[in-house]
Amino acid sequence: MQWYRASRGSLSRRQVQQALIADIPLEIWIGGALALYMAWAIGANDVANAMGTSVGSGSLHLGGAILVAGVFEFCGAFFVGGHVTDTVRKGMLDMTVVMAQQQVLLHGMLAALAAAATLLVAATFFGLPVSTTHSIVGAIVGFGVVGLGADVVNWGKVAQIVISWGTSPLIGGGLGFAVFVLIRRLILDRREPLEAARRWGPVFFALVFFIIGLVTLFKGLKNLSLDFGFGEALLLSLALAAIGAVLGFGVLGRVYRHAVARRESESQFESVERLFVILQIMTASAVCFAHGSNDVANSIGPLAAVVSVARGGLMESKAVVEPWMLALGGFGIVVGLATWGYRVIETVGKKITQLTPSRGFAAELAAAITIVLASRMGIPVSTTHILVGAVLGVGLSRGIEALDLRVVGKIALSWVATLPIAAGLSIGFFYLFRLWLAV
Repeated sequence: MQWYRASRGSLSRRQVQQALIADIPLEIWIGGALALYMAWAIGANDVANAMGTSVGSGSLHLGGAILVAGVFEFCGAFFVGGHVTDTVRKGMLDMTVVMAQQQVLLHGMLAALAAAATLLVAATFFGLPVSTTHSIVGAIVGFGVVGLGADVVNWGKVAQIVISWGTSPLIGGGLGFAVFVLIRRLILDRREPLEAARRWGPVFFALVFFIIGLVTLFKGLKNLSLDFGFGEALLLSLALAAIGAVLGFGVLGRVYRHAVARRESESQFESVERLFVILQIMTASAVCFAHGSNDVANSIGPLAAVVSVARGGLMESKAVVEPWMLALGGFGIVVGLATWGYRVIETVGKKITQLTPSRGFAAELAAAITIVLASRMGIPVSTTHILVGAVLGVGLSRGIEALDLRVVGKIALSWVATLPIAAGLSIGFFYLFRLWLAV
C-alpha cells in the first residue's frame, strides 16, 4: 500500500487519508453502504418485536420506546455482536463449493444485502412484521441457486425454516395464552386485585429476572463464546431470580402505598397495571439486547464475507468481524427504529388486538420464554413470528372476536412470501452486481 510504504515524513496527513480511501476496494464501499441499508431496515421492521407491545399497551410512549430500544439494541450489537460470523448465514450453502468460487460469493452477498433490505423496507411500508433472518436466508438461497447450483443449497435447512412458520407462532401463542390466563386468575379476577398483586408480584419479578438471565446467557451473550454449561446458566439465573424477588417486594410496597393514598382517584386495576408496566419494560429491554446481539449478524455477516474476499480471499468458513462493522450495524439499527420503526410498532402493538400493560407483559414474557426454549433445544424459530404469535395468544384468551383477523391474515401471507420474494430479488441483484463489478 502506498501510504504504508512511504516514509512518515513524505506524505501529509491529507494525502495519507486520500491514499487510505483509494486503497479500499470498491466492493467494500458498496458492501458497507448495503450493510448500513440492511441494518436500517432491520431497525425499522424487527425492533417492533420487542417494543411493539410496550407502546401498544401504553407502558411507553413512542419516544421512550425508541430511547430504551436504541440503547439496548446498540449495546447488544456493538459489545456482544460477535468477533466472527458464519460466512453464509445458518449454513445454507455448501462451504466447500463456496470456498472454491469466492467471486460468486462476493457478488452474491452484495445481492443478498440489497435484496433482504429492500424486502424489509417494503414490508415496513405496509406495516408488516416479517423475519429478518428469513429475508437474508431467502436471499442467500436465491443467489446460491443461480450462481452455484441448486445442489449447493441446504434444502433441509430451508424445510426447517418453512416448518418454523407454524411452530414459532404456535409455541409463542400457546405460552402467551397460558401466561395471561395465569395472571388473570391469580390477580386480575380476584376481589382485591391489588392485594393479590402484592402477594404474587414478587413471584412474577423473580420469573422475569430468571428469564432475563436465560435469554441473555443463551441468546444475548452466545457470541462472546462464554462457556457456561446448562447447570451454571441455571444457577446464575436463579441468583438473578432471587434478586428480582427482593426488588419486587420493594417495588410492590411502594406501589401499594401509592395506591392506598390515591384510592379515591385511581382504581385497583389501574394500580395493578402500573406493576406490569415495570415488568413489561424490563422484559422488552432484555429481548432488545438479545435481538441486537444476534440479528446484527444479518447485516454485518455478509459484509464480513465481502471484506474478506475483497482483501484477498476467505481462508475458512468463518469471517472476522471488525469493530467498525459492529458499530455500523448497531448505528443502522438504531436509526432505522428512530426514523421508521413506528409503522410496524403500530401493527404489533395496536392493530392485532387491544393491549394493556398486563396483556403486553404476558406476550413479552411468553416470547422471551419461547426464545430461551428454542435456543436451548436448537429449534430454528423467528423472533418476529414468536412475538406476533404471543400477541395472538393473549388476544385469543379473550375470545376470537378480540383479534383483527384481516390484519392477522396479511401478516401470515407476508411470512409465506418472505423466502420466495427475497430469493427473486437476490437473483436480480446478483446479475446486476456481476455485470457491474466485472467491468
